[in-house]
Amino acid sequence: MVDALPFRKPHRQESRQMSTDPHNELKVHMDHYIGIDVGTGSARACIINAKGDIVGLASENIGLWQPEQGYYEQSTTDIWRCICTAVQRATSQHNIEASTIRGIGFDATCSLTVFNEETDQPVSVSGPKFDNDRNIILWLDHRPVAETEKINATNHNLLRYVGGTMSIEMEIPKVLWLKNNMPKELFDKCKFYDLADALTHMATGKETRSFCSTVCKQGFVPVGVDGSVKGWQEDFLKEIGLEDLCEDNFKRMGGVDGVNGKYLSAGELVGTLSEKAAAELGLVPGIAVGSGVIDAYAGWVGTVGAKVKLGSHELDSQTASNDKSQAFTRLAAVAGTSTCHLAMSAEPVFVPGVWGPYRDVLIPEFWMAEGGQSATGELLKHVLETHPAFQQALSISESYNTNIYDYLNEHLKIMQSEAGAPTISYLGRHFFFYGDLFGNRSPIADPRMTGSVIGLSSDKSLNGLALYYYATMEFIALQTHQIIETMNKAGHSISSIFMSGSQCQNDILMRLMASACDMPVLIPQYVHAAVAHGAAMLGAKAASADKEGKTEPLWDIMDRMSKPGKAVHPTTDPHEKELLKVKYKVFLEQCESQRVYRKDVDAVINAWEKAPAAAESATTEGKQAEKRGGGISAKLPMV
Repeated sequence: MVDALPFRKPHRQESRQMSTDPHNELKVHMDHYIGIDVGTGSARACIINAKGDIVGLASENIGLWQPEQGYYEQSTTDIWRCICTAVQRATSQHNIEASTIRGIGFDATCSLTVFNEETDQPVSVSGPKFDNDRNIILWLDHRPVAETEKINATNHNLLRYVGGTMSIEMEIPKVLWLKNNMPKELFDKCKFYDLADALTHMATGKETRSFCSTVCKQGFVPVGVDGSVKGWQEDFLKEIGLEDLCEDNFKRMGGVDGVNGKYLSAGELVGTLSEKAAAELGLVPGIAVGSGVIDAYAGWVGTVGAKVKLGSHELDSQTASNDKSQAFTRLAAVAGTSTCHLAMSAEPVFVPGVWGPYRDVLIPEFWMAEGGQSATGELLKHVLETHPAFQQALSISESYNTNIYDYLNEHLKIMQSEAGAPTISYLGRHFFFYGDLFGNRSPIADPRMTGSVIGLSSDKSLNGLALYYYATMEFIALQTHQIIETMNKAGHSISSIFMSGSQCQNDILMRLMASACDMPVLIPQYVHAAVAHGAAMLGAKAASADKEGKTEPLWDIMDRMSKPGKAVHPTTDPHEKELLKVKYKVFLEQCESQRVYRKDVDAVINAWEKAPAAAESATTEGKQAEKRGGGISAKLPMV
């Protein structure tokens, strides 16, 4: 082996002088930045160098508690421990010296986090005793049903900036739930953060809040937007019963910017890593810490700056190809269990069923819109697992040492070949699947939406499963078309899709997406780490701060650090284009007809439910008449 690799000898056999005399050792200085990505199930640490290359990556599973149906809780104590483990593993396994870390950026799920205002310790959100360290109500927690209804009944103007109605997944309904269920003396001591802001607080000790968290999920309207004076809307909070939060200039929510609080856009300098946090992370104190973002927004940072060759019709010909206004044409689609769609604009664009517009959350003075599909990865999983041939397909895929999705993709290609079909889409020509099994977030914004199928048969075979699987992917692509079409009609100018997440690896889905939307789909180089990569760029931005705290523009960092992506272009087959146009027409009809059917049936049901009440009322009136006039016989002529 030694003779076969002679070029390695000088590196393996250093001289004694080299090993003992540090003056003879050659060390190349290299700065590094860490991105901390806290998802629903894990905390990930991503280390990049000054070029944006990922040089270290590690993750640690985090705890999730479900005390009852619809309730989901986590703990910052547990999450911080997992972050520390992931950072230590990423640095040690990849031989990254702590002294080379210059900046840290955080992203996390949009989850409400609670601390004691006096002691800065976690406050339990787990009723009725509130006696554990689970101080996070997770984004998917649906406990505040009544509180959400109360908030939306106000029709307050700020609801315009969350798509018209505040989602149960946002954080103000959860704060109101805590007030309604916590002992008053405990609630009065609480201060509230979005999870990303809680993490920067734990890292620096600062009470700084991010525009991303507060604007997107807590009802904060930046000063100057629609007459907003303090950001927090005092009349709104008082109307819904959270007047407590208005005290001391909203101190418990982060205060008023420039008065008793500080609010920053993505990656701007919050402060430096404290001695306590540095010791726990295995780093050195004084590292720059950037303002955090919601995880999907880190996906935007990690994808839309990717260097790709796009045609002139997909770019704004009036600006240079690396100008940040090019982002206006790029939809970031962060696809995992669900899919989040993010688009930037220079001016506010109001889109029905799409959250926002949100100003300042990523780049100052620019606006973001946030659409989404409630379930995409989860929908695919559900469709497969409920089909009779699932176990057979799973067993075969395992025998080939592959996952079931890759196996079914290959099976579809075999079916195409055996049928002599021109395309895979041809196989599903008479199968129409509408898949809002988990409700609709965009653009209908109706949690009552469900699924429907036209073309069902008795086929229980692998071929039947593969066809159902294809139809589900087709639905995901067609609904993406619907979302983009709705956004563009409202004023956006989206002409390309920048994907991230596990679905990027599904070649059939990506081709369907491109063809159904008739625009290129861009796959990032770091498919599994695009979000964490984006968070690391926030660390680079924080590290660029000068003495006045001014940082390098985020787009410039993205343009420099983003890596070349792969483009998937729409089909060039005119017949397949026409087929997908027809399928989209049927998709829209399925979407609308479901709502019409429900409305017609509800009208009948409402009348039906009123009938017993009317009958009871008539009976009561009859009895009263009997008492007044001697009964029914008194009204009849005597025979």
